[in-house]
Order: sequence, then structure tokens, then C-alpha cells
Amino acid sequence: MSTTEEAQSATPVGGSPAVVYTHRQIMLVMSGLMMGLLLASLDQTIVSTALTTISEHFHRVDLYSWVVTSYLLTSTASTPLYGKISDQFGRKRIFQFAIVIFLAGSALSGLSQSMYQLIIFRGIQGLGAGGLMTLALAIVGDVIPPRQRGRYQGYFGAVFAVSSVIGPLLGGFLVDEASWRWVFYVNLPVGAVALVVINRVLHLDHTPRRSKIDVVGSLLIVLGVSLFLVGVQVAGGAARITTAAYAYAIPGLFLIVAFVWWERRAPEPIVPLHLFGNRVFTVANILAFITGTVMFGALIFLPLYFQTVRHVSPTSSGLRLLPMLAGMLLCSITSGRLVSKLGRYKVFVNAGTAILAIAISTMTAITVGTSTLALSGMLFLVGMGLGLFMQTLIMAVQNSIPYQFMGVGTASVTFFRTLGGAVGSAVLGAIVVLKEKSTGAHYVAAYGPKLGPLEAFTHGMDQAFLYALPLAVLAFLLSFLLKEVRLRSSVGAAPGEAPLPEF
Repeated sequence: MSTTEEAQSATPVGGSPAVVYTHRQIMLVMSGLMMGLLLASLDQTIVSTALTTISEHFHRVDLYSWVVTSYLLTSTASTPLYGKISDQFGRKRIFQFAIVIFLAGSALSGLSQSMYQLIIFRGIQGLGAGGLMTLALAIVGDVIPPRQRGRYQGYFGAVFAVSSVIGPLLGGFLVDEASWRWVFYVNLPVGAVALVVINRVLHLDHTPRRSKIDVVGSLLIVLGVSLFLVGVQVAGGAARITTAAYAYAIPGLFLIVAFVWWERRAPEPIVPLHLFGNRVFTVANILAFITGTVMFGALIFLPLYFQTVRHVSPTSSGLRLLPMLAGMLLCSITSGRLVSKLGRYKVFVNAGTAILAIAISTMTAITVGTSTLALSGMLFLVGMGLGLFMQTLIMAVQNSIPYQFMGVGTASVTFFRTLGGAVGSAVLGAIVVLKEKSTGAHYVAAYGPKLGPLEAFTHGMDQAFLYALPLAVLAFLLSFLLKEVRLRSSVGAAPGEAPLPEF
């Protein structure tokens, strides 16, 4: 490949020509971004195998779930803020800030002397993670033109796939061989390397803009989303909608409505609501929410099935997720390259959502005796479906909106996918518990006290997938509403190239 062929055009909309990167420079930048993204995505799963040990260490099993919930709350609620702030003040410095916050939270989490301290410090970790997940993908939009972006964004899909499988494995290994504290300390060297790489190789042109931070909007979205998610988590944990759940969720929804009202009037809104007039933006965010709900169901229930029904260790249950990893790796990288080659993305979203719906339909028939080969095939299909369109949605949004909203647009897809995952894990988890309890006596009578509870759990899981199936089908149908917009050959609107419609 010649130097001319390697160079990527990077002319922002309405701005001066940006730094032009060669393929080698892009790969160096990508290495730093992927390390940052790996930190955030890994910490969503690495703690899972250590939670029992941690709660027993502090003698607070009752606070078990809040170690995960606090991280989820702050990472989700902060995502839209990072998108807006990075558009205003530049992505490099904000990305570095997010890494520092994440590393501080990691170090403090490892040093925790009580469960309450750990919950607070995990929240600090989440504040950093919200920026890592959003800005890594937004920076790709700054550096690589949409037409070339697919071949690189496939690697990010691979990072998500690897973290979902490696997280539980690494967490179990560190707990067994060292200490639960190393589940958090392991982030420090990786984050330090990411900081150095980003500082040395990432050079982004940014023209500072005089603007005010929307303080009111920031408070409304953070408090509203946090309260709503706490309500959902409380309802999911109790397997029913309790008074406490209403006490959190209703004020949260009220604040979210107030946020929408305020954003229509704010001079510098956190989320410019006119972007929802863009069909690609709207459809992609709806798809992200739905698939987040379905995806997290597969990631949560199947490890539980392996450990509860098949009686395998946490490490072995992680290994049994490898077929999903293989499917995601294969399809995220392949689809990314094909998008760059063909200049089309809609067909991959159509195919991916179709395959995901088929995979979920097969999971409704899992039994206690389902063969390992059949389960591996189901997981491979899930991985294929997600790999085909998860990163493609982000690229489609980045390609369809004005350059000055790159951070906000990228953050929105990440936000809705994470929000969908939070809601889905709680709601589908509640379905599992409810169905398991309601049919427990029947299965014990039919299969005996040893096998009955396993049958009841499997039935509950199947019912959860049955409820998720219409959502997966809906995602497939909605994918046809995704508008195919010409992939730009430059980061912004290149000279002589007709600008893309904003709405």
C-alpha cells in the first residue's frame, strides 16, 4: 500500500483541514483507544466472579448487587455528558480525563475497607467508564472517514466480544490465585499504557467554541436516569414492582420528562433534540436500546444456567461462552471490511437483527439436557448477529449527522444500548425468578427434589427468552426503516462533495 493510499482525508465540516493519518498511525491510535475501551467493557464482567468472595469478605451479602449497580448507574448517566463536553472542549483531553477518573476509581476500589466504600468507589469507576466507552468510538469518527471506518470499527466489536468472555475468566483466576483486590488493580497498568499511547500518537485539531455547559440539563439527566435505573433494579431484585421501586422510578421519569422540556429551550443542550428529526439517528438509537435489552439477557442467563444447571465452575462457564466470542469476532471484522469495500451498511443491520431473532427463538427451547453442541450453536448465532450490526449502528449515526455533533451522536447510541441492557437485565431477570417460583412445586413433584429446581430454573429462563423474542423480531422489522446514507470519503464534507442532509 502506498503512502497516498494509506493516508486518510480528514476535513471537518466548517473547519480547517485536520491532521491526516496513515494506516500505521491509525493503528497506533486504535491500540490506545481499544485499551481504554477494554478497561470499561471488561469491568462490566470481571467483577461478576468476584462478587461472592467480596460480599463474604465484608460480611454484607445484602449489598451484593449494588457493587454492579453503582457502576452501571454512573456509567450510563454520564454518557450523554461526555458526548456534549467533548464536542465543546476537544475529545483527546476529555478522553484522558476519563481514563484518570477510571484509574482513580479502580485504585480506590481495590483499597476499599467496607462494602459501602466499594460501592462509592465503583461509582467513581463508572464515571470514568462512561467517557471511555463513548469517546473511544467518537475519536474514531474524528480520525477515519466513514467509508474507511468499517474496517477499523470491527476491532471494537472484537473488544466487546473478548471482554464479555475474558472478564469472568480473568476475574475467577485473580480471585483464586491472588486476591479480589487485584480485580481492580489489574486496570492500573493497562490504563497507564493507554494514557501514554494516546498522549503520544493522538493529535486532533479542535477549535475551542465559546459555549456554556448546560448545568440544569446535566443535573436533570444524571438524576433522572439514576433514579429510574435504581427503581428498575429494585423491582428486578424483588421480582415484582414494589413501593420502593415506584418511589425511585416515578421521580426519575418525571426528571427525564423535565430534561426533555428543558433541552427544547436550552441555548446549549446536552442532547440537541433536533437530531431525532434525522431518521438514521432515531432508528439506530431505538435498535440500540432493543438489542441492548436482548443482548444482556443472553450474557446474564446462560452463565447462570451453566453454573446452576450444569454445575460447572465460573471459569468453565466463561469458557462455554467462547462460541459467542467466535461469532462476534468473525462477523464484526468481516462486516466492517465489507462495509468499507461496498460502501453500504443497511444490509448488515438487516442480516444481524434477523440472525439475533433466530438465535433468541432457539434459546426458548433450552432444557436441562440440551447438548453442549446445540448450546454452542445458539451462542455462535448470537455472536454472529451482534457482530454484524452493533458497531455498524454507530458508524451509520456518525455518517448521517453534522460533524459538530459527532460526540453527542456517538454517545447517544452507547447510552441507549447501555440503558436497554440495564432495563433488560432487571426485567428479564425478574421474569426468570417469577416463573421459577410459580412452577417450582410442579417441577419438584414431577422430577423430584434434586432435578425439579433445575427444571424450574430452566423453564424460567426459557420464558424470559420468550418475552425477549418479540423485541428481537421488532428490531429486525425496524432495521428496514434505517435509511441508507452515502458513506462519506472524508471525516467531514470534503471540498466539492455535497453536504449530507442534517434532517
